[in-house]
Amino acid sequence: MTIHWCGTGLSSGPGLRRLIQGGHKVVVWNRTVEKAREAVGDLTSDIRAYDLAALTAALAPGDVAISMLTVDHHVGIARACLAAGAHFVSSSYISPEMKALDATFRDKGLVSINECGLDPGIDHLMAHDLVARYRESGAYHADNVLSFVSYCGGVPKIANAFRYKFSWAPAGVLKALRSPSRSLRNFSELRVQRPWDAITAYDAPLPQPESFEVYPNRDSYPFMEDYHFDPAWKVRDFVRGTIRLNGWAEAWAPIFAEIEGLTGPEGDARINALAAELLKENAYAPGEPDRVVLFVSLKAERDGKPVHHETWAMDAWGDERGSAMARLVSSPVSFAVESLLAREIPAGVHPAPRDPKLYTKWLGQVRSLAQYMERIDHLG
Repeated sequence: MTIHWCGTGLSSGPGLRRLIQGGHKVVVWNRTVEKAREAVGDLTSDIRAYDLAALTAALAPGDVAISMLTVDHHVGIARACLAAGAHFVSSSYISPEMKALDATFRDKGLVSINECGLDPGIDHLMAHDLVARYRESGAYHADNVLSFVSYCGGVPKIANAFRYKFSWAPAGVLKALRSPSRSLRNFSELRVQRPWDAITAYDAPLPQPESFEVYPNRDSYPFMEDYHFDPAWKVRDFVRGTIRLNGWAEAWAPIFAEIEGLTGPEGDARINALAAELLKENAYAPGEPDRVVLFVSLKAERDGKPVHHETWAMDAWGDERGSAMARLVSSPVSFAVESLLAREIPAGVHPAPRDPKLYTKWLGQVRSLAQYMERIDHLG
């Protein structure tokens, strides 16, 4: 059995190194071999130039292919896995095209596990834990009114004027800003075309309280079912979103104004050029610490009073182990590979696990990756 790790970009290193150092047989694939050698050449010499045909030819039954490449590569690699009798792993959201492969993965007894990085990934584990604890609590009641929020973001540990530095593909950051979102606010559906139209304040429950700017992203609604919310529950708020340093919206106002009207191939070309410009000015210097913050909270109220309120809070930053973003994206991917190999994940296309044994184990492993991570009982 061979693990094929595809992509050694900004968020890949720690998880890849963990698997190699754990004694697994790993082939490293990257579009630029030299960059892969810089990342893991001290641990392995089996580094190959990535293209889908070469990977397909190398896959054997029982192998695992991990795609840490851009999202447009995932489905092609997953199909190659199906043809070869191999498993697939990715940290990205499950696309409709990936979901469409579910029946085939099941029929072949193969696994495609996705959404197992930071966000999506660790946030899912925390949400599953909070919902299970609420269901088991003495406060659980059909008449309760529920509010759920989940905010995650990578921010500079040392704030700059731009209130942001790039820890993953800059073009991806900019393109995400053009995506509409749907969330539940005060019992009503909130649809937002652009994130900057829905920025609010969030007071984070850190040991030293801190305020951030937050905004909803993507479509939050499907995650109510994913997180086992009962359809009969009275849900006031359900928001999954992005967190930024205070002052971010003001600093980025010129960027918002420019990208709002960009469309088509010309718009994409301008975004790529703008991304390159911004990266030059706002990249992390060697050894400069980044920071990742994640807050997932579930509150239940009855008769206008809180009866249950817990929050997972995480604060992590770059240190001698490297960047926080790389640790928190790629390490859970390596947990997923190990769980897959241990046959702890059923056949089919899945996000991060709902199984209490698995999410409890993974959350325990994640604790060692962050400088601060606690589940807070606000009423305790």
